[in-house]
Amino acid sequence: MRNLPNYFLSGVLVVAPLALTVYILIAAFTWLDHLFYVEGVPGLGLLLLAVLITGIGFLATSFLVRPWLTVTQRMLHRMPLVGIIYSSIKDLFAAFVGDNQKFNRPVLVRINAELPAYRMGFATQENIVALDQPHLVAVYYPHSYNFSGELQLVPRESITYLNVSSSEAMKFIVSGGVSTIRGGAAGTP
Repeated sequence: MRNLPNYFLSGVLVVAPLALTVYILIAAFTWLDHLFYVEGVPGLGLLLLAVLITGIGFLATSFLVRPWLTVTQRMLHRMPLVGIIYSSIKDLFAAFVGDNQKFNRPVLVRINAELPAYRMGFATQENIVALDQPHLVAVYYPHSYNFSGELQLVPRESITYLNVSSSEAMKFIVSGGVSTIRGGAAGTP
């Protein structure tokens, strides 16, 4: 009888992450499915959305549509406020998907010379020439349990490149260091 609270807490640790994961997946599926809702056919809206996005991707790579897309993007970049929002969102998506992925170099940054304290992040630019600071590296630090982060320009000698996958590093950071990280020793870019 006295172990009952421990059993309850153990059950919460098993059920809560599973239930929240299932809930988030179902909510996302339902929201996406309702964008092109077809009465009585669950999932067809999601399938139509996937086909539409794939078709747009196909057209965007076409030599006929590419010039129009370039002109449209230039116009969006020049519009006040719209340009900031559009370019920020476009750069964020490009950082995770595509040929110019940015969050693929996990690093450890020594933040204090006297006290051995470190922060884990991702090197996003190796050379900040535009700011006339070629000795600095742009490092992005995601926040734990949040979809936000901060950027810091760090001297190259304060950075140690990690020999771990980007997904493992991101999982470790976002979990607040609770997740186990697989991987090994420090590396170089």
